[in-house]
Amino acid sequence: MTDFVEIASEGLTARINPFGAELSSLTDMAGREYMTDADPAFWSGRAPLLFPIVGALAGDTLRHGGQAYTMPKHGFARRSAFSLIEQSANRAVFRLEDTAETRSCYPFAFALEMAFSLFGLTLEMTATVHNPGDAPLPFSFGYHPAFAWPLPGGADKAAHRVVFEADEPQPIRQIEKASGLLLPDGIPTPVQGRELSLDADLFRADALIWTELHSHSLAYGAEGGAWLDVAFPDTPMLGIWQVPGARYICIEPWQGHSDPLGYSADFREKPGVVSLEPGARRSFRMDVVVRPV
Repeated sequence: MTDFVEIASEGLTARINPFGAELSSLTDMAGREYMTDADPAFWSGRAPLLFPIVGALAGDTLRHGGQAYTMPKHGFARRSAFSLIEQSANRAVFRLEDTAETRSCYPFAFALEMAFSLFGLTLEMTATVHNPGDAPLPFSFGYHPAFAWPLPGGADKAAHRVVFEADEPQPIRQIEKASGLLLPDGIPTPVQGRELSLDADLFRADALIWTELHSHSLAYGAEGGAWLDVAFPDTPMLGIWQVPGARYICIEPWQGHSDPLGYSADFREKPGVVSLEPGARRSFRMDVVVRPV
């Protein structure tokens, strides 16, 4: 069994599983848990990293240069063992590099580093993708953390809401449940101004998806209970999801999304895919500030 890596500050403790470099627990000094209980009756994930794709590909097929490669939903990083390359009391950094196995489904050289740092009541997470190859590296990346719903502090689950940094009046997108592909037409947003009142019925058709987002931060919580302030300055898209009835809510900053329904072109041309030049790096940060009761 993999040993989890633990880091701590004067306000928080985080436990990270090197398998997937997955944040598995975030607790305050009173021992209160801010992450999912991972009840397998709903979903046993905790905070998988989505790389080198976000969502699903049509037929689970990545097309590049006239070749077809099989790629599972959300990519392979979440099912890969990362190496621990740096650790101190409040910081840990993990790395995943290409192998013969990854190149069989994703024919590119890459390095993905995932850094976790704690400062007081703030968790800083930074994913950095490096292209060590001699050709452009196409990829997408996303975070998928499942936070406790309700959060600690005793507030009613039905009172929890997401408050965006800015008004978000634009239509949202959804996926076709059978294929996991992005439907072409938007639907009216459930956001009222800046606020999204959370209810399990919102997720009967799967995730709420913003492919164009005005906000780069949001707050999640309820009056009388704890709050989380979540910042995602480097990702232009967002998914919010749960299995209806579960005790978590996933707040997922994305660079990229599922294939649009009917998409069959080269992976490099897909909307939301980043092309990283040889020798270049690109980072994606997500900060979580805990406001306990």
